[in-house]
Amino acid sequence: MTSSAIRRFEGKTAVVTGASRGIGRAIAVRLGTEGAYVVINYAKSADAKYPGAADEALRLVREAGGQGEIREADVADTAAMRTLLRQVAEARGLDILVNNAGICPMLELFDITEEAWDRVHDINLRATFFASQEAARIMLKNGTRGRIVCISSIAADIGTPTQIHYCPTKGGVNALVKAMASVLGPHGITINAVMPGDIATDISREWDEANPEEIQRYIERCPVRRRGKPEDIAAVAAFLAAPEAEFVTGSAYVVDGGITSVM
Repeated sequence: MTSSAIRRFEGKTAVVTGASRGIGRAIAVRLGTEGAYVVINYAKSADAKYPGAADEALRLVREAGGQGEIREADVADTAAMRTLLRQVAEARGLDILVNNAGICPMLELFDITEEAWDRVHDINLRATFFASQEAARIMLKNGTRGRIVCISSIAADIGTPTQIHYCPTKGGVNALVKAMASVLGPHGITINAVMPGDIATDISREWDEANPEEIQRYIERCPVRRRGKPEDIAAVAAFLAAPEAEFVTGSAYVVDGGITSVM
C-alpha cells in the first residue's frame, strides 16, 4: 500500500487499460488504494496467455483498500472500447483514463512485416487516440474536469535496433498528448504521458533470465543503481491523475532512474 494518508481519488472512477499485469496492474492498485473505483480492462488474448491475471489484479486492488470491476475489451477494437467507456460513464461517471495497454514484440529491421507494424501501431498509438477521444467526449459532455494519462516510453527518444516498429508509436503518443492538451485544457481536462525506462515485471522475466549479464551492466550504468519497478510508474501516473495536477498538461515525464542522462 502507498504510504499516503490522503485518498485523492475518493468518489472518482478510473479506467486502466491493460491492467491485468505489470505496470497497468500497479497503476490500478495505486489508484484503488487512494480511493478510486478502478475498472480493470484486459484483452482475451492476454487472459488466454495468463489466465486469471485480471482476477488477481482485482484481488490486489481490493486488498489495498480499493474497489473495482473487470471489463474485457481489446483496445484495438475501437467500437468495443467506446462501448466500455460509455457503459462505465453511464453507471458511475468517468474521471480518469489511463492508456496503459501496449505491446513490444522484439523484431529485427528486416523481420518487421506489415502485419506486425500494423498491430503494434493499432494497439500502442491508434487505440490510445480513440480511447482518449472517447473519454474526452464523455468528460466534456458531463462537465468533468478529467484526467487522461498515457503510458509512453523512453523509446520515443531512443533508437533501439529491435524496436523500430515500436519507437514511432511512443513518439506518436508524446506528440498526441501535446496536440490534445491544446484542445482539452480550456475545459479543465488534462492529458499527459509517462515515459518508463527499463521496468522489471513478470512480463519481462523470460528475457531477464536469459540476459543476466546485460541486466547487471544496465544497473551499473543507471544513476540510481537499480531497475525500475511498476510502482515507480504508478506513482507518477497517480500524480498526473490527481486534482493537484490541474496545471500539468501536454507533457511527457521520463521515469527511468536517470539512464537517459548517461546515454
